Amino acid sequence: MNLSVILDPEKGATLVDTGVPGQATMILDKLAAEGISQSDLKRILITHQDVDHIGSLKALKAATGAEVLALDVEIPYIEGTKPSPKMPSPERLAQNPGFKAMLDALERCSVDVALKDGEVLDLAGGVTVVATPGHTLGHISLYLNRSHTLITGDALTSSEGTLGGPMEQATPDMASAKVSVKRLAELDVKQIVAYHGGLVDQDANGQLRKVAAE
Repeated sequence: MNLSVILDPEKGATLVDTGVPGQATMILDKLAAEGISQSDLKRILITHQDVDHIGSLKALKAATGAEVLALDVEIPYIEGTKPSPKMPSPERLAQNPGFKAMLDALERCSVDVALKDGEVLDLAGGVTVVATPGHTLGHISLYLNRSHTLITGDALTSSEGTLGGPMEQATPDMASAKVSVKRLAELDVKQIVAYHGGLVDQDANGQLRKVAAE
């Protein structure tokens, strides 16, 4: 997994996603190593509801007092007031005890701010919220207008600098996911950060358009 931090010298740091349960201390230590203290972390942006993205959210919010933001339609799934359509059956969970233990360790957390598709956050020169459904109903990607950086969550993947499409086995609505990729390909992108796979900075625009075309 590849967490991202958006830095703004006046408005503090923004963490994008929070890893799996039990990783809060590790994440805070990594931030501290980059000169970002707990008090510097002002907000946490959640791309979507999956346990590897919200796992340490409650602990991080408790430690830092950070404000939590997510797309409006995704909030009930993040908070746990609606069951996730992606939740495996009890039989499937019994076959995967590691994943079951991760879900059992998940502590739900409230979301403070409901975001809208197309909203531009007044951070770091402007951060545009781009709804990219498919992997989940309310999945979002984030486009940093000034640096032309795209943070894709699980809307895209990458491997050793090569961009790939959504993970089919983890994306219930591939038709919507493909439409989302085409929407992202309309942006002017210099670098892309995929949660699974990391940074793509060589011909990011070209790679993105190729994936969209395929």
